[in-house]
Amino acid sequence: MDPTEITRAIAAATSVAASLDLPADDAVVLHNSNRIALRLTPCDVLARVAPAGHGAAQFEVRLAQLLARAGCPTGLLEPRVDPLVYTRDGFTVTLWTSYESVTPRTSPVDYANALERLHAGMREVDVPSPRFTDRVAEAQAVVADPRLSPELTDADRAFLGGRLGSLRRSIEERGAVEQLLHGEPHPGNVLGTRNGPLFIDLETCCRGPVEFDLAHVTEAVCEHYPNVDQGLLDECRQLVLAMVAAWRWERGDQLPNGRRFGEEFLRLLREGPPWPTLDAVVRRLDGPDGS
Repeated sequence: MDPTEITRAIAAATSVAASLDLPADDAVVLHNSNRIALRLTPCDVLARVAPAGHGAAQFEVRLAQLLARAGCPTGLLEPRVDPLVYTRDGFTVTLWTSYESVTPRTSPVDYANALERLHAGMREVDVPSPRFTDRVAEAQAVVADPRLSPELTDADRAFLGGRLGSLRRSIEERGAVEQLLHGEPHPGNVLGTRNGPLFIDLETCCRGPVEFDLAHVTEAVCEHYPNVDQGLLDECRQLVLAMVAAWRWERGDQLPNGRRFGEEFLRLLREGPPWPTLDAVVRRLDGPDGS
C-alpha cells in the first residue's frame, strides 16, 4: 500500500477495534504489501487490513477456525471478538492474536516438525480451496500481458512464460498425492512463540504436493522433513523461483529492490541446477555488498 492508503487503513483498523471495545491508541506497521499487518496497542491485537476488493479475508478466517480445531500450529484469531471480517471505509479488517517473539530463530528441526504437524492437520480439514496451479496461472497471466509487466523484455517474457508452463505440466504429470498446503510457509510466515513455531498468513493456502510447500523453506528444514521426493522438490523449487520472478516484474510491485530480485531470479532459472532456495537468494542479495 502507498502512504495515503496506509494512513486510511490504520484509521479503519483502529476504528473497528474501538467499536469492539478494544482500545487502539497506537498502531505499528509490521508488514506492508497488498495488505498491511498492524500491531494495535494497548489492546495488543494484530490487525490485517486489505482493500475491500481483496477477497481472501473470509477464506482465511474460516480456514483459521478449522485449522485451530484440528490442532494445527497456526496463529489464532483474536478471542475477545467474534471471528468475522469487518469492513470500514473501503477496507476489510481481520483481528488476530498478537504473539511476542521469544526466539530469534526457529531451529530447522522445530520448523520441520511444525510444518509436518501443519500438513497432518490440514489433511483432516475439508474446505474448498484453490490448487497450486491456480497460483501458477496468475503468474502466467502477469508474464503474458505487457500491460501487467511492462518492463519485462520480449525475450524474458517468452522464457519465463515457457518455464512456468513447462514446470506446471511436469509437476502435474508426476501424479503426486495432493493435499491442503500453506502455500508460502517461508520464514517470514513463521513466528517463534512460547508455544513453538506458528504459521501465519493463511490467504495463500492451496492444494498441491507437500514438496510445493517445502520449496519455500530452507534446505536444512527439508533435510528434517520425512519422505521428500527430491526430484519433485527440485521442480517445485524451479517453479517457485519462476513464480516469484513474475511477481517481481509485475507493475506496482512494492518490494524494495524488486527489479533487482526479478533479474536475479531470471538469471538463476537460465543458469540451471543446483536450484537455490529462496532464503539463500534473499540472503545474498540483501547482504552487505549485495553480491
